[in-house]
Amino acid sequence: AALLPSMLMFGVILASSGLLLMIQRGILAQVGPPPPHPPAGPPSRRGGRESPAELELEVLRDTRNRTIRALCGQRSVPRSVWELPAGQRRTVLRHLLVSDKYRFLYCYVPKVACSNWKRILKVLEGALESVDVPGKMDHKSDLVFLGDMKPEEISYRLKHYYKFLFVRNPMERLLSAYRNKFGEIKEYQQKYGVEIVRRYRKNGGNSAGDDVSFSEFLQYLLDEDAERMNEHWMPIYNLCQPCAVRYDFIGSYERLHDDASHVLEHIQAPSFIRFPERQAWYKPVTAETLHYYLCNTQRRLIRELLPKYILDFSLFAYPLPNITSEFCRH
Repeated sequence: AALLPSMLMFGVILASSGLLLMIQRGILAQVGPPPPHPPAGPPSRRGGRESPAELELEVLRDTRNRTIRALCGQRSVPRSVWELPAGQRRTVLRHLLVSDKYRFLYCYVPKVACSNWKRILKVLEGALESVDVPGKMDHKSDLVFLGDMKPEEISYRLKHYYKFLFVRNPMERLLSAYRNKFGEIKEYQQKYGVEIVRRYRKNGGNSAGDDVSFSEFLQYLLDEDAERMNEHWMPIYNLCQPCAVRYDFIGSYERLHDDASHVLEHIQAPSFIRFPERQAWYKPVTAETLHYYLCNTQRRLIRELLPKYILDFSLFAYPLPNITSEFCRH
């Protein structure tokens, strides 16, 4: 109960125009954070009362739902995919995966466990034998995208199917994309890395694109149009358009297995289907890793980048990154 005042204050600030002003002034640590995304685990009740974790989760979802309703209730905000500009409509429709058999739509967000969700879809549709089949995911074959359907088919599914997506702390997602794409994937090093180094580093013409710094990556994001970004670092809001698509459930990366189990139960998936364990080759972003990168990056870059991702922070109730000198000393 002692946490509630700071939670509610954060929700009020999120809903006001004062948030961007705070970012501009660099006041990132003086606001109470939203309720933490509670750790997964079995619920516990004492005397019929909700456990602290359950209360935190309830407040978190209420904060998120209220903020989404407040934003999406504005007159200027598109309230259906057909009201979106053509480019934005194409983006969201090609990120909505369809299961006609189980009557659901899943908006996949890269770097938010989307590979494992695609494995589940393939198993549900009979294209894959098990979620535990080794190897990296083929992100195109044996999947049905809403954007490939006719307008009347799209409208029917948007109206009648269960719709869900999963979200993640925006800075953690960006760091995960940076480490994966520029540290491991040659295609991204050649396509994006070489250009980033050439653009932001003196005498960087000889780089193979595999030595992009995190600061250079953030500067690149700062200069990019959000609507034209690669999907791995495009804001979740732009990918999934939560005002134009009314999602029935928004799960979080922090409660991945519990929230995934909730979805699987709701769609009545066969009992043998469970959310897969993390692949052995995957390198998770820890709180310590995120702290290191943020505190060793120019504060100006982070402050200037935040407005581009502010809807992801505010709509999905994630705290702004703390980059104060006091925090970074520890």
